[in-house]
Amino acid sequence: MKYLHTMVRVENVDASMRFYCDALGLREVRRHESEAGRFTLIYLAAPGDDDAQVELTYNWPDADGKGEQYTGGRNFGHLAYAVDDIYAACQKLADHGITINRPPRDGRMAFVRSPDGISVELLQHGPALAPAEPWASMPNTGSW
Repeated sequence: MKYLHTMVRVENVDASMRFYCDALGLREVRRHESEAGRFTLIYLAAPGDDDAQVELTYNWPDADGKGEQYTGGRNFGHLAYAVDDIYAACQKLADHGITINRPPRDGRMAFVRSPDGISVELLQHGPALAPAEPWASMPNTGSW
C-alpha cells in the first residue's frame, strides 16, 4: 500500500493557488480538467516530495454560475508540513496576508487556514527554535 494524496474541495482556484503555492510554497505537479465531469483536479506537492500530494478539487459552477459552497468541520483534521524555519515560514504567510491562527509561540508549531477553511499545521523540522517575538506573545486568532 502507498499513500497517494489528500483531497480538499476548493471554491476559488486562484485564491487557493495563491495560498498553497505562493504563500505556503507547494508546487503544482499536474492538473486534470474534465469537461464531461465539469471539474478540475490540481495536484500539489512540497518541493522535493512528489509522493505526498494534496489534490485540490474544483467543481465547476452550474449553468446559472452558481458553485457549490463547502462547509468544513474539524472532523477533517488538518494537513501538516515540516518547515526548516517556523518563524520564516509564518512571516512569509503573514506577508501574503494569511492570518496565523495559532502562532509558533513555542518555536515548534503553528496553524493557518486556507481560503476554504482547511487547517494547515506547520511543524519546525528538528528541535524547536528558541521563543522569539513577535510570535512568543502573539495570541491565537479564530479557530485552527
